[in-house]
Amino acid sequence: MLFVEGFDPQGAEGYYRIFQHARKRTDDIWQCQGKTGEPQFESELIARWDVEAAGPNWKVATHYEFLRLEHIIRAEMGAPITRHVPRTLAWILDYLITGTTWRMLRAAWRFTLHVLYFEVVLLLWLALAAGLGWLVARTAARLFALPAPVALAVGILTGIACVVMLRPVVHRLRAVQGNSCWALLSSFARGREPRLDAVVEAGAARLVAAARAAETDEVVIIGHSWGASIAAAVVARALERDPDVGRRGPRIVLLTLGSIMAAAALHPAAARLHSAIRRLAAEPSIRWLECQARRDVLSCWMVDPVEASGIDLGGGRHNPLLWQVRLRDLVSAERYGRLRWKFLRVHYQFIMGNDRRAPYDYVMVTCGPIPVEEWAARGRDLVPAFASDGAYIPGSAYFSG
Repeated sequence: MLFVEGFDPQGAEGYYRIFQHARKRTDDIWQCQGKTGEPQFESELIARWDVEAAGPNWKVATHYEFLRLEHIIRAEMGAPITRHVPRTLAWILDYLITGTTWRMLRAAWRFTLHVLYFEVVLLLWLALAAGLGWLVARTAARLFALPAPVALAVGILTGIACVVMLRPVVHRLRAVQGNSCWALLSSFARGREPRLDAVVEAGAARLVAAARAAETDEVVIIGHSWGASIAAAVVARALERDPDVGRRGPRIVLLTLGSIMAAAALHPAAARLHSAIRRLAAEPSIRWLECQARRDVLSCWMVDPVEASGIDLGGGRHNPLLWQVRLRDLVSAERYGRLRWKFLRVHYQFIMGNDRRAPYDYVMVTCGPIPVEEWAARGRDLVPAFASDGAYIPGSAYFSG
């Protein structure tokens, strides 16, 4: 399995902790016996850990690989203001001029509102700094009779100081993270982000190698949130390297969770992303599952990435299969009431542990005894197939994933 993280600076270490917590909850709920090995940091691009899960009559071994993007994400979020602000303003203006913002509003208005929130915070940040600088310059000129050039210089320095001082506040409001995410994704979608090329190549090489080794029953490539676009590019690149990668050995599944890919695909110049989506949509040997939840307002619920790209393959289309999950099914009524307005936490529920047995459970889906595609096709029928002691009722089996 290969996991591609969302736009989150915590990186492999943080996601390992999330997985550990989710796996322990799954053990309790499904009466499994699980074990997760220590993370191994193979390179700047790859981390990995091994997972074992078992019930009374089944056992699964999963090799969990993590495609590391934290060095790029941290660099983006820590970029100097002189780079961050112009880059953010450029993508905001670009989306307005090309009509992409309007198309996003029509396709997924709830999701677009949170993107607009990031933009508004940035613009207010700059407006406040400019307004304070103007006020100080005006006051310096009128009350202290400073020459106009001196007063202007004082005002500019005040505005710059305001921008610097308010940056931690903007960070806490997640606007730096959100705007950095969209600036980078917009650039990547057009094929203008060479820093991510090495990431995509590394992921594609791992996928091709796993398929050729044929040592597992299933290879799953998972992309969460922003990472869904990277995951799609990884699989598309693997198909370029080896067009038969999905026809030899194990099943290959692309699982995109809480994806924002469709919104990025609405931009008319997103050529690289359109190419990847077209390649995957037309590929019968690989199954692409687009997992969405209505309550997750930070993703593009009920938006088909193929249609968003303007791609029409007619009868030649094979992907993706839209998989709808409900937050109410995953958590208790008490927790549901607490989480429903915590949008980021809901967005992360795709990769976190549940409170109850449900048709979607991240660890059971990715590390359990049933193929991922079966969970998407008949998850509600599969929940009662596990006995109270964790046995898989339809039959005894050994699976290696």
